[in-house]
Amino acid sequence: MDFWATVLVLFRRWYVTFPVFALVLAGAAGVYVKFPKTYVSSSALALTVPRDGGSVPADPKFPNPVVNPIVNIDSGLGLSASILIQGLNTAEIAEKAGVRPGGRTTFKVSNGTTNPELMITVPFVVISSEAPTPQEAYDVVVRLNRLAQEKLVEQQRALGAPPATYLKALEVVPPTTPEEKTGSRLRAAFVALAMGLFLAMAAAFAVESMAQARRARRAEPPLAVNGVPVPHGLRAAARPLLRR
Repeated sequence: MDFWATVLVLFRRWYVTFPVFALVLAGAAGVYVKFPKTYVSSSALALTVPRDGGSVPADPKFPNPVVNPIVNIDSGLGLSASILIQGLNTAEIAEKAGVRPGGRTTFKVSNGTTNPELMITVPFVVISSEAPTPQEAYDVVVRLNRLAQEKLVEQQRALGAPPATYLKALEVVPPTTPEEKTGSRLRAAFVALAMGLFLAMAAAFAVESMAQARRARRAEPPLAVNGVPVPHGLRAAARPLLRR
């Protein structure tokens, strides 16, 4: 059946299509309203070296030059950020942040890029959390920021680095105000709308098919057995008698 024939059937059976379509719209709106809400909060940290550099002078009389930590960027910061990210994406850190397995609250720690080639070249640690309430999403990011600071110190202490050379995590983007993530709700409403439209079309074509079947039965020539007219509903049973 071509497009215009389909449209014609839908309009001819408007008394079926329109009520079903109204129910579809109401159902899609209900799905959008009732679908669980999700809120997102995030923050970003940048690793920096101390202002006296990443080494301790051998002779105290000739200390390292004092530099601006923000402009003193080298490849080692990107590698350190990558190591820190791996250390934060563990079940132990998730438990400390209050994120339980199988729950709706989740978090993600990355360097802010999806390019694997940039994994060890970007000195950033980007933290985001999704939760069913704004406060929970915000609290998880705050806890992860604190845990990132502690983890960074723990990793450097484990390597035996001099405390004066410890890298620091500068909070360049504090935990943001949680915002609702509407994409999932819109997708759910769209799926409900698409399924409803399919059901509306199926109902219209079912009614059209039954109407055509009734017209075809009425157009059949009259059937009689021994001169007695046979009703339409009994013609199928009466035909074998006529063959005898």
